[in-house]
Formats: sequence, structure tokens, C-alpha cells
Amino acid sequence: MSSVLYDTPGPRAKRRNVLFSVVFTVLLALLLWWVWRTMDEKDQLTSALWKPFTESEAWTTYLLPGLENTLKAAALSMVIALPLGAVFGIARLSDHRWVRAVSGTVVEFFRSIPVLLLMLFANEFYARSTDVTSEDRPLYAVVTGLVLYNASVLAEVVRAGILSLPKGQTEAAYAIGLRKGQTMSSILLPQAVTAMLPAIVSQLVVIVKDTALGGVMLGFPELLNSRGTLAANYANVIPSFIVVAIMFIVLNFILTSFASWLERYLRRSKRSTGAVLGVDKVDDLNAAEVGGGFGSGASA
Repeated sequence: MSSVLYDTPGPRAKRRNVLFSVVFTVLLALLLWWVWRTMDEKDQLTSALWKPFTESEAWTTYLLPGLENTLKAAALSMVIALPLGAVFGIARLSDHRWVRAVSGTVVEFFRSIPVLLLMLFANEFYARSTDVTSEDRPLYAVVTGLVLYNASVLAEVVRAGILSLPKGQTEAAYAIGLRKGQTMSSILLPQAVTAMLPAIVSQLVVIVKDTALGGVMLGFPELLNSRGTLAANYANVIPSFIVVAIMFIVLNFILTSFASWLERYLRRSKRSTGAVLGVDKVDDLNAAEVGGGFGSGASA
């Protein structure tokens, strides 16, 4: 079926696509076989290296506490970054030039700095200017860096989502006497949430993964950092990487699945019934309104 973007492939194009698919599948299978053979030759697939994951000590001592810290840092960052990003995104659409200038400067500044540098600066700030203990400092630094960076990115997502709506929505709201704040909160934001949801979820997935930066540079005991301690004790580097990768995949899959369900739910809840009133129904409604008006006037 042809569209604006592409034409329907012909017989030669179909054969070429099938050939490319077969070649890619064969190359991928060869790559996986080479990886498996190399790991087997290095004795990385022996049952002794995987045995710790069948015992509770590896999970209760290393992996689960690391997962808890990852979820704690990610949850705190999400809870703070989402409303902060919404505020800055809406501020960039303000009618006041100084509000747009200040919010735009803040967003562009923190969006341009790597999140790892923000974490390192925050760690030094808490070490030199606050009374935060050395045990809590990595968590504070990780959350601060993630909030500053991701709030700036989410601000652009919110701004783009609002601007993607038809201008007729705003004009209709102004026509019935709504102010800009009422239009934003009652008309634009509820409609923009559905359009923004995929981008917001992708950024939340980034937050979960970026918590690992704090473990690498700041010693924050998140999941990847705890994996290093586990691998040092059990000498199973490759298996521990595989297990932690699977845990990240499952965690992010749950997050994206929930977001997909939420997006479908929001779309269904905003969908109209599609019922069309006949002429007789409209006449009945008009008669009821007229009768109600006479009754109210008589009672008055």
C-alpha cells in the first residue's frame, strides 16, 4: 500500500528485502555463536559461576540492596523532575519576556551540561557547603544531577507537546472567556499529556539507567556498583553483567508497559461515544430547555 512517504515495493524490492533479512539473520546467528564459544573457552559459562545466583546471599547482600538504591534515586528524581520540568516548560510559553528569558536560560544551560558533570559538581557542593554526611552525599548528588538535567529535557517535551496542539483550542478557550492560566490547566495540558507520554516515558527510562553513573564515579551503591562487589567476591564478572543487564531490561520493560497501558487508557477516556442525535431528540432537548426556562422564571 503506497503512502506519502514511500511506494509499495515491487517484486525485485521484495526479493532484495528478503535477501537482506536472511543475510542479517545469519550474521547475527554467527555473532551470537562466536560470543558463546568465546565465553565457553574462557570458562565463563560453567555452572560454578552461575551458582551464586541460585542462592539467597547474592541477592539479599548485593543485588536487591543495589536495586533498592537504584529505584530510590530514580523515583526521587522522577518525582522532582516531572513537575519542575512542567513549570519551566510552561514558563517558556509565558507572555512575559523576562519569564521566557529566565526559564529559557536555565533550561538551555542545564540541558547542555553532561549529567555526570552535574553529579560531580553537586557532590562537591554538598561536601564543601552543607552538612550532608558522606554516606548520604552520593544519593544527594545523583538525585540533584538527574533532576537538573532531566527537568530541562522534560521542559522542552512539555513545551513541544503544548505547541503541537491546534491553535483553535486556545482561540476557542479565549472566545468563551477563559484566561491563559485557565486555558493552560483546563484545555491544553490535559490534551498534551497523551501526546507527551511516550517522550516522557523514554526520559524516565534514561533516568533509571543514568543512576549507574553515580555508582561509577561517586561510589553510590546502586545496582551496577553492587554488581562489581558481587563479581569481586565470586569471580563471576560476565555472569554478573548478564544478570544485572536482565534486571535493567525487566525494570524498564515494566515501566514502558505501564506507560503504554496508561496512554491507551487516556486515549479511551477522551474518546467520544460517537452517538449522533436525531432531529426529534434535538427538538425534545430544546423543548425541555424552554420549559425549564419558563418554569424557573415563574418560580422567580
